Amino acid sequence: MTEVQVSGLTKRYGGKTALHGLDLTIGSGEFVTLLGPSGCGKTTTLRCLAGLERPTGGRISMGDRIVVDTDRRTFVPADKRQVGMVFQSYALWPHMSVAENVAYPLKVARVGAAERRTRVADMLSAVGLADFEKRPVTALSGGQQQRVALARALAARPGIIFYDEPLSNLDSKLRYQMGQQVRALHNQFETTSVYVTHDQEEAITLSDRIIVMSEGSIVQDGTPSELYDRPNSAYVADFMGFQNILPGTIRAVRDGIADVEVDGTSLVIAGVVTGEAAPGERADIAFRAAHARLMPAAELAPAAGRFAAVVERTTYLGSAVNLLVRADGLPLRVRVETGEMAADAVPHPGDGYGFAVNPARAVVIPHRVAAAPSEDDYLTTMTDAIVAAH
Repeated sequence: MTEVQVSGLTKRYGGKTALHGLDLTIGSGEFVTLLGPSGCGKTTTLRCLAGLERPTGGRISMGDRIVVDTDRRTFVPADKRQVGMVFQSYALWPHMSVAENVAYPLKVARVGAAERRTRVADMLSAVGLADFEKRPVTALSGGQQQRVALARALAARPGIIFYDEPLSNLDSKLRYQMGQQVRALHNQFETTSVYVTHDQEEAITLSDRIIVMSEGSIVQDGTPSELYDRPNSAYVADFMGFQNILPGTIRAVRDGIADVEVDGTSLVIAGVVTGEAAPGERADIAFRAAHARLMPAAELAPAAGRFAAVVERTTYLGSAVNLLVRADGLPLRVRVETGEMAADAVPHPGDGYGFAVNPARAVVIPHRVAAAPSEDDYLTTMTDAIVAAH
């Protein structure tokens, strides 16, 4: 296992800055995921760590080795960093067999033939391909090829393994299975893992820690539960799967719970405050579709987080029903488990209901602690997109 220390990591391409002086520590044996949309800097960060990109500025150490120090003009190339890499495209040698692909980094490292055979057999057994040694990699399925890539990355027993969106080419069921195997192999071989993805569910499932990036900067760094339950900005909330993110003004604060009056409506929704907050401050109130409970309109009592709405669209999913509802002119998303309603009681367009948002599950994000750049522009764009989609 190897600790990674990053200080002031900067990368420029011509006049464009892709990374803005990142400071980051990845603990020995930790599984850390870099999460964000295309262009946020996550893959550039990974490539700088792996030695596939030369940083413009900064310092990177791995264990007791300094692999990048731009002030001292130190740059250790990728093949000298003792790291493994799993690519999105698998990057297997098509003219080689399964065993030859896994053995290749061992040959480069001049591991003896007998030791190579033992390690190849061990790695193929670990990824469930013990009987595939002589098979051409071109004869394998996508999932099998990705397992060969995993075995190859682990064969040289590196202290660190980098994963560049390795599951994005797989279907959803296989992606889940391979994700579980990636995490199991991380635990089994006690590596330090740095993983890049744009899929929040994948990040939550695999990671010890998630780093959300935007425009070449880190906007939030925390455990999966911290980011899932307490995002620090509308940007992070959206990326972590909050379907309802609404700008408004704080009207009251009590015992860590704030009431937010949503802009342009009479709706007041309560949620847990992230950071300091006071009445009159601007804030975003965010909650997931599953955290708004449906109730008969007649049972709706006046309170923060309770509102009447009309169903505009129903999407039946089997185990749940996704609803697009409109409350005081505002489109909101609600998800209702079918087990909570009678078989003949699925809401239909035009039906009126009451809804109650659980304040313990909603999040109030004061604008003064919002970390994402261009917060107001982001919220406006996201709201416009929701309305246009429906």
